[in-house]
Amino acid sequence: MLVLDLGGQYSQLIARRVREARVYSELVPHTVSARELAARRPYALILTGGPASVYAEGAPSVDPEIFRLGVPTLGICYGMQLMAKELGGRVDRTGVSEFGKTELRAELGVSRLFHDTPGEQTVWMSHRDSVVAPPADAVVVAGSPSTPIAAFEAPARALYGVQFHPEVVHTPHGQDILKNFLYDAAGAPPTWTPTAVIEEQGERIRAQIGSERVLCALSGGVDSAVAALLVYKAVGDQLTCVFVDHGLLRQNEAEQVVETFSGHFHVPLVHVNAQDRFLARLAGVEDPEEKRKRIGEEFIRVFEEEARALGDIRWLVQGTLYSDVIESGGTHGVAETIKSHHNVGGLPADMKMKLVEPLRLLFKDEVRRVGEELGMPERMVWRQPFPGPGLAIRIIGEVTAERLDILREADAILQEEVRRAGLYRELWQSFAVLPAIRSVGVQGDERTYAYPIVIRAVTSDDAMTADWARLPYDLLETISSRIINEIPGVNRVALDLSSKPPATIEWE
Repeated sequence: MLVLDLGGQYSQLIARRVREARVYSELVPHTVSARELAARRPYALILTGGPASVYAEGAPSVDPEIFRLGVPTLGICYGMQLMAKELGGRVDRTGVSEFGKTELRAELGVSRLFHDTPGEQTVWMSHRDSVVAPPADAVVVAGSPSTPIAAFEAPARALYGVQFHPEVVHTPHGQDILKNFLYDAAGAPPTWTPTAVIEEQGERIRAQIGSERVLCALSGGVDSAVAALLVYKAVGDQLTCVFVDHGLLRQNEAEQVVETFSGHFHVPLVHVNAQDRFLARLAGVEDPEEKRKRIGEEFIRVFEEEARALGDIRWLVQGTLYSDVIESGGTHGVAETIKSHHNVGGLPADMKMKLVEPLRLLFKDEVRRVGEELGMPERMVWRQPFPGPGLAIRIIGEVTAERLDILREADAILQEEVRRAGLYRELWQSFAVLPAIRSVGVQGDERTYAYPIVIRAVTSDDAMTADWARLPYDLLETISSRIINEIPGVNRVALDLSSKPPATIEWE
């Protein structure tokens, strides 16, 4: 099914929620024509929310012919208002806004959307304008004290609208409402599964590559790992993976990558030990942007050397995700472009390699499920996000072998205790930071002058915003005690209590 992006902040989330219902979805620009949509033969359409008023100059709109295609269509928030306006209803600014949790009463006997959900339920509203008159043939099926028309349905024309946001977690029955639309109103089969993804991508990869060789730069992260395994499953030994070990990974991660790919899956792997080269490039550097630049440049040099040694290879595997495509403006929607997408490792354009992107249609949570289906180890599948420059940007100051060893040990203790407490998968990220300063302490009868370690743990859904994690005091005490007692050179542990914004998750 297709999600028409009208500029709302939750557009990407809507597409994810549809996929969580095991129905394939894509985000498309609101400017797409009815003819183009019809050619795609979608089971259903969803019109997203948006920041504008439907009456504002330049407000996003859709081809009105969309509503005459007979394709089941659900309008959410702004999408509902636009649908009402185009179909003869009326939208006004009533002077009453709704932002946040709202109590809703649904007419269960006449509604498809609210089937098998409570008659009174909490939903999440975010609007100033309201539909004050629905389209002529639409039935009002839900309302709130401030918004009498909070949902309408015109089943004869397969048109549905909700003023609230069913896609957010603050609407407890929102996923049930979306499933009712997808399964009942639209008749979409729940066939989008990891197995189906693996089979479909295998066919695409074989058709794209044929009998040629293909190269993959492994980083140790879940995206490049799953992309590599998908390609290997499709074309076997035509794939060669190159793992550049820059010495900036966490404890035992490099060994885990080698064991997983070479030992367990028997993927052809070139393991490049380049720790000394990267440390030499980082000597004397304290500025975080300069660190990133030098690490990226050195990675390119090492990768190019290995690529040349392997001969003429035209294809490069890249772990581009669907969120990367969206955030770099790949759907041509009206939402602001968030970031530019870069090739794995910042690989230069003059390498003249064509890209193989088997994850291009997948969100992060789908990548993990595919990884599980492919048999990847749990620790690799559910590895928390880790920056490309690695521990270099978790040392605040110059990167040295001594500081890397200290930080690696501290981080290993933190990860071990967080896992033992059963909290690892509840946290978006948890890691240790080493500021290159020293403070006075006392251990036994001796004065010490040693490094501090800062514990950073956050919860988040997408890393755009994050809250500091409320770790139990006894867990923090255990982590602090172990770090100070087991690691020479550390005499103090601090906890970062900053949320994003105003702070970022990483320190550099």
